[in-house]
Amino acid sequence: MQHRAILLILAGCATLAAQMPRAIQVTATAGIQATGTANISVNPDQAQLTVGVVTQGNTAQDAAQQNATQTTAVINAVKQVLGMSGTLQTVGYSVSPRYSNTQTPVIIGYTASNTLQVTTMDLSLAGRLIDAASQAGANNVGSLSFGLQNPEPVVQQALTQASKTALAHAGAIAAGLNAKVGPVISAQEGSAVTPVYGAATAGAAPTPIQTGTVSVSATVTINAQLIAQ
Repeated sequence: MQHRAILLILAGCATLAAQMPRAIQVTATAGIQATGTANISVNPDQAQLTVGVVTQGNTAQDAAQQNATQTTAVINAVKQVLGMSGTLQTVGYSVSPRYSNTQTPVIIGYTASNTLQVTTMDLSLAGRLIDAASQAGANNVGSLSFGLQNPEPVVQQALTQASKTALAHAGAIAAGLNAKVGPVISAQEGSAVTPVYGAATAGAAPTPIQTGTVSVSATVTINAQLIAQ
């Protein structure tokens, strides 16, 4: 009787053990990671450039005074072209000594520098702004770039595309493993807006300008469950 009871118990354990692997195979989950990228090119709606005035004098006051007079002329000329379609602000100012190239350097004068940043929403004014600033006395013109006033809507569009691509990649990986994609556990995003840079070398007026397009890129990496079929 005892032998029969032991045999029945062993048979029950064998039946349970045979069922467990099948249950694990159905419900087992693993992680899967996939990355999607997107890039959108859009036309810029904003132009920025810097115009600078650099002057020299025997004294700091002399250099600063010359710079103030010359910069005022540049500001007036730029504002006349800019009108209500942009802004003008000072982004840098300095007065520094100049030294001789002798064994024992001595101060031989001073240099004053005033840098203005011009922002306009009328891209057609870029060349005229360069010419107006140069003709009024700006002797350091550069950093011309074309960008977006508000890049957020385009960034969101790129993120949406990148997310769909990431999910598509995850689905392709899962299909190759004879599985399917489960719920997304986490997602990480990254984005960048790359403005267009142009040459702002003043020459014979009018200065020609080509705007190009702004590149908005996004990357999305997802972690999702991988469910065995």
